[in-house]
Amino acid sequence: MKLIHIVGRQNNGKTTLIIDLLKELKARGLNVGTLKHSSHVHELDKPGKDSFLHREAGGYPAAVATKDQLAVYMTRQPEENPFNHIAPLFEKTDLVLIEGYISGPGKKVEVWRKELGTDPLVLERDDIVAVVTDDKIETDQPVWPRSDISNLADNICRLADSI
Repeated sequence: MKLIHIVGRQNNGKTTLIIDLLKELKARGLNVGTLKHSSHVHELDKPGKDSFLHREAGGYPAAVATKDQLAVYMTRQPEENPFNHIAPLFEKTDLVLIEGYISGPGKKVEVWRKELGTDPLVLERDDIVAVVTDDKIETDQPVWPRSDISNLADNICRLADSI
């Protein structure tokens, strides 16, 4: 899998950037998977629902299927790479955009906005390969303009091709 993480501090626009990239990349005919990573422990299912009870009783995996959606619940250890479990679901993708999961495998691209008053992660980490921003930033890494989604998608595709 070609994994590209969109990372950044809270409220810097990770979700919005991924949505914009998805629209552009899909328009180009690419099959793009996504994963939203949360570093917090919280319940994904609703306690008391049948699917929750199935999983709580030991179903692994435990799944729920509706007329138009399918959800599969699997437990994992905190240190375990989630792609060990879900890789087959992404085998037909051209690339996978991951929101967050800065410690996970794959290339990291930071989205940063100066107006929020926080320092960019690229100044603290050596695993970020580019920064997406329309603001001036001092870094040795490439800076990709946020306002040019077509050029940004080109850069993401080149990055994915290098994996």
